[in-house]
Amino acid sequence: MTTGSIRTRVWLLAGAVLLTAAALIAAGRLVIEKMPSVPPPDPAVAASPVPGRVAQVPELRASPRPARPVPAPEPAAPAPPAPDLQPDAPTYTVDPPGSPPSGIGLFPPPGTDPPKRGIIVPDDAELPEGYVRHYQATDDGKALPPILLFHPDYEWVDEQGAVVGLPQSRVVPPEMAPPGIPIQILEIPEPDDDAP
Repeated sequence: MTTGSIRTRVWLLAGAVLLTAAALIAAGRLVIEKMPSVPPPDPAVAASPVPGRVAQVPELRASPRPARPVPAPEPAAPAPPAPDLQPDAPTYTVDPPGSPPSGIGLFPPPGTDPPKRGIIVPDDAELPEGYVRHYQATDDGKALPPILLFHPDYEWVDEQGAVVGLPQSRVVPPEMAPPGIPIQILEIPEPDDDAP
């Protein structure tokens, strides 16, 4: 097989991947747009630091953010010609210093991105507009129940239309949980001692 035919196949494969990704993004946006609107959460069910008293939380509602233009992808640099390999040459490559991470380097090392604590979302719960389930796992690969997050494509506004600040982690605090979601906070399990 010649180098030219390999390059052609790589470009065709890259084009097919880009077209598939664009189609999935477009389909996802259509599904989100067709989802029925659900009334905003009822602040009367919010948790209060004083037992027996309901916390006074202003009424909030989710508002979709305006679409941001997607920049055109930069053209890829042509692949360097394949080196002539000697029979005793190693069959692996090492990225040069300063190059962007690739392969296993794309994943954070264990312990650097711990799971978030938040309200557990039951499997049968329907989430109103502006909320999403967030799935995560421990460093040793155990799946955790999904927690409730604010949707990144929505901003929250109060009765006067002023934008309300949200936690940077986007984890929904108990006082801002939608009605009907039981307040059960995820407890992160301790790592196994015998885990690799």
